[in-house]
Amino acid sequence: MQKEMNLNNENAWNQHAYEAWVNRYGLPEEAAARMKHDPASRIRSFSRYAGELQGKKVANLLGSHGGKAVPMALLGADVTVIDFASENAKYACELAAAAGVSIRYVVNDVLELPDAELSGSYDLVLMEFGILHYFLDLFSLSTVIAKLLRPGGKLILQDFHPVSTKLISSRGTTAAIRKHKVTGDYFDTSLEETDVAYAKFVTGTADPGAMLKVMLRKWTLGEIITGTASAGLFIEQLEEEANASSDVFDKGIPKTFTLVARKL
Repeated sequence: MQKEMNLNNENAWNQHAYEAWVNRYGLPEEAAARMKHDPASRIRSFSRYAGELQGKKVANLLGSHGGKAVPMALLGADVTVIDFASENAKYACELAAAAGVSIRYVVNDVLELPDAELSGSYDLVLMEFGILHYFLDLFSLSTVIAKLLRPGGKLILQDFHPVSTKLISSRGTTAAIRKHKVTGDYFDTSLEETDVAYAKFVTGTADPGAMLKVMLRKWTLGEIITGTASAGLFIEQLEEEANASSDVFDKGIPKTFTLVARKL
């Protein structure tokens, strides 16, 4: 089932992704110029967990268009991105070249990495926003992460909080009229079909409504913690975070979380 889901999602993620990132961020040369100005600001959400990046070996799983990999490389990290979308790789590698840094990009299913890639040599594995729901088995994912990390190496996982993704729906386009309702089932384990994340940035050459959909499995916080710990990763921190905006209607609702785990 995981292989079938991954093939569907891989096909979906290879539909006009390069075009979408150009529409969203500009040409790689333009995005790189902005990124070089202040790379630290691009990783602010997790920098305090990562610490000094100079000389660290980092695996950025499902690192997409390189928006976090390139700033980390600019700050001195040796970064490998592992992602199944070749169009993501094209944008990310051009972005890195324009920024004057090198990243290694492995176009591969994370769960199908060859043994040679599972080197146990990474200081840090980063998974950042919208990653976990592409996996049907968190134990298998955590096992791969454990094989990538050196002893003492660290996992930083940042993602959207399950309360917001599984339980609450929002209506209204502005803060003044936005309302939240409990419409979901927090414990629902079914797959959800939805637009690929960048669909709204595809214009001109394709109809976003006609694009292939992705299949997602949304997890509870308990499942995420258990799935991480079950592979032998020691959980050091779990921080639940409010919406960073000043929207009063989002006050008191957890929007994101950060989990930090270490390989002993």
